[in-house]
Amino acid sequence: MTSYPKTMKAAILVEQKQPLIIDDVMLPEALSYGQVLVKIAYSGICGSQLGEIDGVKGPDAYLPHLLGHEASGQVLDVGAGVRKVKQGDHVILHWMIGSGIEADPPIYQWRGSRVNAGWITTFNEYAIISENRLTPISHTLDGKIASLFGCAVTTGIGVVVNNANLKPGEAIIVLGAGGVGLNVIQGAALISAYPIIGVDLHDNRLALAKEMGATHVINAHSCDLREEIRRILRPGVADVIVDNTGIPAMIELAYELTTPKGRVVLVGVPRKGNNISIYSLPLHFGKRISGSHGGETNPSEDIPRYIRMLEAGKLTLIPLITNEFPLEQINEAIEMMRSGEMAGRCIIKMNDV
Repeated sequence: MTSYPKTMKAAILVEQKQPLIIDDVMLPEALSYGQVLVKIAYSGICGSQLGEIDGVKGPDAYLPHLLGHEASGQVLDVGAGVRKVKQGDHVILHWMIGSGIEADPPIYQWRGSRVNAGWITTFNEYAIISENRLTPISHTLDGKIASLFGCAVTTGIGVVVNNANLKPGEAIIVLGAGGVGLNVIQGAALISAYPIIGVDLHDNRLALAKEMGATHVINAHSCDLREEIRRILRPGVADVIVDNTGIPAMIELAYELTTPKGRVVLVGVPRKGNNISIYSLPLHFGKRISGSHGGETNPSEDIPRYIRMLEAGKLTLIPLITNEFPLEQINEAIEMMRSGEMAGRCIIKMNDV
């Protein structure tokens, strides 16, 4: 690593519910077994990072730490044992485990002390990544689009295929039309589900949901959501409802509005202590409620398949990227996401690759 920068700009979570600090972080002097040094091109901001900042899961025992889990970039160097990628390869960085070595997380230094990082972080100009969090891609694939395969695309389609086991002609409701929700809608359209109902609080997101394949959209601010869903659906219930909001009342409504053998898939995570209350008897007769873990994606197998779909014109990704910011403005980007002003995925530009 002697020919590469010893420091990098990074966004650091120092205190929950506070803006990220942008500062210089020192990289280690050498790569360990299974580690890969990547120059980050683009990183997406996922709702789960907002949850980390807000402390949705409770107090954070690893502060200060780096953030981010979907990106594209170029390999600058590889550690011992790495066979999956080589210097110069273009790669997608993903938080779900793929093939390859599970390396030790890197040890970065900030202001003379350790700043924590896991097997992948992407809100930084460079990153030392575990081999099994990387998938090589063609140099011709646009890095901005490629970054979406790190989470938004794989989770969204994985929810449809793996968690919900959605079938052609089944009715699906998607609660929350953010980055993942839009790809759930797109995945449902690919399977020819009907109807596909997108629900959100912001008209700009609902307009994008229509572009991604929603047959109906509902602004939950402007109507009685339960009654509007029952008006659209016959006989008033859905086969699948995917919740991206993490709001207990929405999860309970989803459970109520699915068929006796319907499936409720939870992507959003309720704030710690905000429990849901459901009548469990239907679970004994075929109704299901489950949590999704990244759409149960296998990145090594699924990402190449989805890229082939993109190249064949089966996936639409460019409209999903509605905002781009430099790393120095990441806090502004996060606030725009919170407000709903941002319709699709926000991308942070790190480096030219």
